[in-house]
Amino acid sequence: MPQLNPSPWFLILLMTWAMLMFIFLNKTLNTLFPNTLTKNQSKTMPLTPWTWPWS
Repeated sequence: MPQLNPSPWFLILLMTWAMLMFIFLNKTLNTLFPNTLTKNQSKTMPLTPWTWPWS
């Protein structure tokens, strides 16, 4: 069984992977979030002590 020269195949694999990552990265970064992110304020949250079941 003859061996193939790995040099061109490695370059093809590397370029294909780089192009796919570039495409998917652009799609991921351009995704719009449905809701705007809001900061939770700790003043509105009740500050109750924790209750442990074993104590």
